[in-house]
Amino acid sequence: MKILMFGRGMIASVYGWAFEKAGHQVEFYVRPGRAAQHGPEIELSIRDGREKGAEVSERWPVTLREELAPGHDFDLVLVSVNPDQLAGAVEFLTGRVGTATVLVFGNVWADPAEVVSSLPADQVVWGFPGAGGGFTGSRVSGGMLKNVFLGYVDGSNRGLRHEAVRDLFTGAGFSVSRVRDFRSWLWFHYILDAGMLTEVLAAGSVDAYLGSPEAVSGSVLLVREMVPLLKAKGGTPRIGAALMTYLPAGLVSFVLRKTLGGDNLAAFFFRQIERTGHLDRHLAGLYSRDVLAEARERGIRLPRLEAREPVFA
Repeated sequence: MKILMFGRGMIASVYGWAFEKAGHQVEFYVRPGRAAQHGPEIELSIRDGREKGAEVSERWPVTLREELAPGHDFDLVLVSVNPDQLAGAVEFLTGRVGTATVLVFGNVWADPAEVVSSLPADQVVWGFPGAGGGFTGSRVSGGMLKNVFLGYVDGSNRGLRHEAVRDLFTGAGFSVSRVRDFRSWLWFHYILDAGMLTEVLAAGSVDAYLGSPEAVSGSVLLVREMVPLLKAKGGTPRIGAALMTYLPAGLVSFVLRKTLGGDNLAAFFFRQIERTGHLDRHLAGLYSRDVLAEARERGIRLPRLEAREPVFA
């Protein structure tokens, strides 16, 4: 398969590397002028969850391109960008996707179907990575888990294109979890990020956050407060929202602290995101800013999140 990774971010880099190792042809689209800035290789310093967290340290030569003509021959365009960049990426790709499948591989707070409405619906597949980390110069630190998620949003592809994407991941050694209501799944993941990252910013660091039962419990209470907004948007809360809503906050906090504070890949990735500078107010606060803005538009009070606004505004 010939694959174009849209952007040279952390997610695109680690999965692009895995796909090339599995025998696929991988290139990266970058903005004009960025190819020279990025250079011809990526320095990988990652842990690979497909191999039980095996450490990978290598220099990977990559192909960067600064144009995408409508007549290209890519089979797949993988789009994994920050939520506030997705609309711009879709606008650029409109009229340029050709016959390629477009895998939207990341988070979104707007209605997913509306964001990609200018793309051919039967060419769109939705997914979500299991990875974390960031770039420092040409070096990517972090890694990926074995599992990824694929799902459906309204008229998104459920046929051969979806199966081809699934086979791409499984053929590269990943396991795939399927989610039927991917819209609700994405929105819950968004409020979960908002709750956790707000308290990380308030605590000042990941270690300070994980070392404080009160801070982690605060995350749980923030997410609990946001669940009615998820419903107001048209999402259907499922098991994650139920756990956050009905289990004691202290119990959920204990589980989160054990998970993210232990010696495991999830904890390692969380710390690498911070160490590469990707937990600053601009990036980490994006989720809470989006959630609070929509709550205000809908007239839904989120007093706990409002009280935390100074840390992410």
